[in-house]
Formats: sequence, C-alpha cells, structure tokens
Amino acid sequence: MSKIGNKKIIIPAETTLEFKDGTITVRGPKGELSLKISGNIEVIKDANIIQVSRKKEDKHTKSLHGLTRKLIFNMIEGTSKGFEKKLDFKGVGFKAEVISNKLVLNVGFSHPVELIAPEGIEIKVEKNIITVSGIDKQKVGQVAANIRAVKPVEPYKGKGIKYIDEIPRRKPGKAAKAIVGSTA
Repeated sequence: MSKIGNKKIIIPAETTLEFKDGTITVRGPKGELSLKISGNIEVIKDANIIQVSRKKEDKHTKSLHGLTRKLIFNMIEGTSKGFEKKLDFKGVGFKAEVISNKLVLNVGFSHPVELIAPEGIEIKVEKNIITVSGIDKQKVGQVAANIRAVKPVEPYKGKGIKYIDEIPRRKPGKAAKAIVGSTA
C-alpha cells in the first residue's frame, strides 16, 4: 500500500474543493488550480477531509495513487499559502533586475540573459537574492531551475547561481594541488 497515498488531506477553512467530470478544482485566497484525475483513482471528500484511493490494484494505478494525493495536497497548499524558492548569486559584476515580467541577469556573459516569468509566477530581486514565488509548485520549481541553469556555481571560486540551501562542491585550485603534491 502507498504510505503517502493513504494519508488524509485536511482542507483549510478558506479553501474550497470541487469535483466535476474527473477534474478537481481548488480555489483559495491566492488563486485557483485544476487537475485531471485518472479514472482508476477515486477521491472521496468528507466535510473538510479528502481521502484518495484506487479502484484497481495494477502497477500503473498503484504508481498514480501517491502521486495524485501529493498533487492535490500541493494544490491546496499553493492556493492557501503559496510556494517560493530563493536563489543566491555570487560573482564580480554579477547583477540581476526585474523589468516588468522579465528577469535580466548579467552573470559574466558578453550579453545580458533575459528570462520571461510564466503566468502566475512572480520574481523579486533583493541585493543578491532572487525569489521565485507562485501557487503552482511545479512551475515555481521549474522557473527556479531555469534561472540556476543560466550560470551554475563553478567549483573553484564558487561564482554562479545556486539555491539558498544548496552547498556547492568546491575543489582546490592548481596552486593548492601543487603545494599538497610537493610535500608528499
């Protein structure tokens, strides 16, 4: 049995959930999200609690059980609280700014890199911290990953873009290797 799929979801007071033609729509103070549910997954709503179960016991349905429960949970969490990812950038002359819905990055290339924020995603820049926020967890994570992919942290000087909680791998440079090698 799926341990995640069997957990019950508690709906907050300010959030509403609606089933219609195999689609779940969640409305909350931050916005609205929809999800199409597989025909083999059953979603039961009882007062303010949701239980996800499966109609079949085949491998494909079992794999969808926990996934569906987690997607519904993320929709409820996103419409009530929202999600955010923070990125840190470091390097000489590195700069980021938001112009309308575009993030403009100057990260050591001969040209500025422009990334357009998709609908429902908000990007803020404070000093050297880029904050990506929105109600859809998948979109927030993808936009943050796209920003990080522009200039990942290099292992020698630590210059580049990384997540706040990420610890990048560091390597000793040539000078440190030469000193270590000569003492042996």
